[in-house]
Order: sequence, then structure tokens, then C-alpha cells
Amino acid sequence: MTWEQKRQPHHGNDIRPSARPTDSRKLLGQWGEEQAAAHLSQGGMRILARNWRARSGEIDIIGEADGRLVFVEVRTRRSSGRFGTALESVDARKQRQVRATALVYLHATRQTERPCRFDVVAVTAEGADGRADIVHIPNAF
Repeated sequence: MTWEQKRQPHHGNDIRPSARPTDSRKLLGQWGEEQAAAHLSQGGMRILARNWRARSGEIDIIGEADGRLVFVEVRTRRSSGRFGTALESVDARKQRQVRATALVYLHATRQTERPCRFDVVAVTAEGADGRADIVHIPNAF
């Protein structure tokens, strides 16, 4: 298959949702990450990196708290979401991906002996006024 063929829209019987987020989903995710970063900073975490990418995946927030590196997965949902809660969406597959990417980060920054933990922050958009319900789970996995 040529590069041009790969770029052509697919109109077959494939009903899977697009791997690319729609603009509204992307904006919601960015908003949620902003809310999470502010919440973590207010709680004393020093933010070291955001949206750190490697071939294995992306880590939403990398921070430092209590002498540990903290790898944070942020999940954002609308209050009327019908696909489960933000916390429920961090399944075993996602946990493996975050761990693998964290290992790449530790090697890239020569911090393989540094203690670390994996947190989840669930952000739920509440209403049209921009309020956020934030749940931070340290040592989530």
C-alpha cells in the first residue's frame, strides 16, 4: 500500500472509533490535564514534564513529591459520560504502557535507581461553568 493510499479515507464496514481524538475530546483532555497539574502543584508536587513521549507511549505528567518521581496518568470525562468513569478507563493495558514509558524515561534521564510511584488523577467536568471534580489516587498501580 502506498503512502497516498494510506491517506485515503476508509469507507468499509470498519465501525471502530477513530484513533484520533476529535477536537472537542482533545480540548477536554487538555483542560483536564491543566486541572490535574494545578491540583498536583497546589498539593506540593513539583511538575517536571508534561506529555512526555517515547516510542512506547506518553506520560501525561511527571512530577516529584516526597523525594520520588511520580508518573501520573490523567483521565478526563464529562459528567454525562456513558463509557464509565475516568478511573475505570485505566485498565491493565494502559498501566503496562505507562510503566514501559516510565522505564524509558528513567533510563533516558539516568535515574533508574530513583524511587517512583504511579498515580492516577481523574478529572470530571461538572456543568457548563468550568468546574472540575478531581480525584487523585497516589500509588494507583
